[in-house]
Amino acid sequence: MEHEFSRMAIVYAHLIACCVAIGLILMSDLAMIRQLISGNPRERMDPKHLHDLQNTVALALVALWITGAAIITLDASSKGWSYFANPKLQAKITVVCLLTLNGVLLHHRVLPLMKKAGSLLNMSHSQRSFAVFAGAVSAVSWFYAALLGVGRPLNWKYSLSEILAVYPVLVAGGFAALMLLLAWARRRPEGIPPAFAAARFAGVR
Repeated sequence: MEHEFSRMAIVYAHLIACCVAIGLILMSDLAMIRQLISGNPRERMDPKHLHDLQNTVALALVALWITGAAIITLDASSKGWSYFANPKLQAKITVVCLLTLNGVLLHHRVLPLMKKAGSLLNMSHSQRSFAVFAGAVSAVSWFYAALLGVGRPLNWKYSLSEILAVYPVLVAGGFAALMLLLAWARRRPEGIPPAFAAARFAGVR
């Protein structure tokens, strides 16, 4: 009984950290998309907001690693080494590792570029592409990890490659969608109505 309550408390902390990070990332991405669609796409982002976002997501990621390792340790202690043979667990660890590596790139490369440029549209094409790709990996990885966390029906039913098959497709789709939105925003002159700009962009492609 004590083991169950300890696990429940750790899982709850794990869930809260995941919700905080996903909520912040989702709100930040939606604000950026709204700005590109309806506002001045070259308006500079608030450096303090970027700094706070950077620190909060980093802390949430650390909390996820600590609580996730604790959960795995508790489960492995009762189920043995066969616990690690579950493809769903392997997939989640893989995604979280990719998320962590990508987070390091975001922390040291992308966010400093964003603070300096103030907007994706003020970056060079290579910087913009790198930032968009890293952002797509981040968003997809957080949601994918959350899905695997609650996806009990996936346990032992699918191989690792099958579980991860959709992951690169989602990353590629997110990257392509945001690059198209940025291309549209760059073509739109300041002050032109978004609906008219969309029609114009479609006509000149």
